[in-house]
Amino acid sequence: MSTRPVVVLAEELSPATVEALGPDFEIRQSDGTDRPRLFSDIADADALMVRSATQVDAEVLSHAPRLKVVARAGVGLDNVDISAATEAGVMVVNAPTSNIVSAAELTCAHILGLARNISPAHQALQRGEWKRSKYTGVELSEKTLGVIGLGRIGGLVAERMAAFGMEILAYDPYVTAARAHQLGAQLVTLEELYQKADVVTIHMPKTPETIGMLGAEAFSAMKSSAYVVNVARGGLIDEDALEKALEAGEIAGAAVDVFATEPTVDLPFFARENVVVTPHLGASTHEAQEKAGVSVARSVRLALDGELVPDAVNVAGGAIDELVRPGIPLIEKLGRVLTALAEDALTDVETEAAGEIAELNVSALQLAALKGIFTDVVNDPVSYVNAPVLAEQRGISTRLTTTSEVEDYRNALTIRAATSSGTNLSVRGTLTGPKQIEKIVGINGYDLEIALTEHLIVFEYDDRPGVVASLGKILGEHQINIAGMQVSQNTKAGRALAVLAIDSALPAGVLETISTEVDAALAAEVDLEEK
Repeated sequence: MSTRPVVVLAEELSPATVEALGPDFEIRQSDGTDRPRLFSDIADADALMVRSATQVDAEVLSHAPRLKVVARAGVGLDNVDISAATEAGVMVVNAPTSNIVSAAELTCAHILGLARNISPAHQALQRGEWKRSKYTGVELSEKTLGVIGLGRIGGLVAERMAAFGMEILAYDPYVTAARAHQLGAQLVTLEELYQKADVVTIHMPKTPETIGMLGAEAFSAMKSSAYVVNVARGGLIDEDALEKALEAGEIAGAAVDVFATEPTVDLPFFARENVVVTPHLGASTHEAQEKAGVSVARSVRLALDGELVPDAVNVAGGAIDELVRPGIPLIEKLGRVLTALAEDALTDVETEAAGEIAELNVSALQLAALKGIFTDVVNDPVSYVNAPVLAEQRGISTRLTTTSEVEDYRNALTIRAATSSGTNLSVRGTLTGPKQIEKIVGINGYDLEIALTEHLIVFEYDDRPGVVASLGKILGEHQINIAGMQVSQNTKAGRALAVLAIDSALPAGVLETISTEVDAALAAEVDLEEK
């Protein structure tokens, strides 16, 4: 048994990664694809570092009783069973910002390649064909770039392509006009972006709402001379609709780096001259790989030193008081609820801890609140360290307040926010009973108490008879079971707010149907499934 903490490298990592770990650990090289060897090597390991080839599942974790942290030297975590790690008490970290420059540069490369027909011209020369006139391109100067998703990567793309003299239009419902202006972009509606853009590049997170976002309707609204680029997430483009749009000449071409199913080599549009495809190369640069390794090495050091780990994706880690720790997942979910309720970009966020915990260090609660707020709205992975950066980039002012005064509950956590349209929002929650059940106990000034489940819908409406019956009727017609429900009244204003816990996500269009039926002033669906 080693006297120093053991760090197992299951794949080849850069010398800079090992150097970042420092001399305080026993470094052990293994082979993550050789499971028996891996099982033997991690028997006394404190940390396991992997790339993408090693599958870290419950079986692997069961062979490592001392394991405290699994570190993925990259952005994705598809090869790590986060639920199994959490159940085993193992922290999971990754390197969420390691590839942003690489992904942005690949996007720009694809835009340039499409404009000048670089790939088909190159292939023609390889075939012995000299066809200058056939591959005449277009200048990007004075053309319009439409950026869907103005997060870190989308923002970098906007800044870089502006240097080519392009006008930048952007669509991002969670970015303020002031932040867009800083990046040289003008916020517009999706419809206007489609109509005016000569190049459309998408940088959105992959959610039920964004899957197939660039589909038949979007392509038909674009210029016939427009190009489409996706270096973000597979599935954001409806691949069947893309093939049909190219066949019909609705758009001029496309560049795609990510696909709904990977690996893939035989999609119909692969054979088209006006399409450039690459095998998910967004993070495939030496610099991105090295940044990823060094980043997770630092996280491993923090984890094994018992400190707060900024890039932990399943637990906050660090020296957090036991009374504060249960509130971290609660307030993160409250942040996601707040985001679902917001119809405009946020400009101000206040996180409040009330009750006994107010006397403790509750700074991790603010990080968790911001992480929840951005989890469902930005393309980049969100962690405790980059959530404040995301807020700063978007011009959102943030503050943490505490008070020992609280009514009805031992402790209560509240997130208050203001939006660019002047709307004020608030979500309040608490933990109740011996099992510390997570509950929402207030929304926008309405008092209620309902468990935080994976699927919730929220409606505010004029208080009148028949509304609850209408809700039940519509949900019943769509085979959606109501697991719980709370209705809170504002008798002075003649308003009411209903929160329903349902067993599954709503089919498309049902939320709009209910909103119209009850004439809702607020209608929101909240999906709290783990990302």
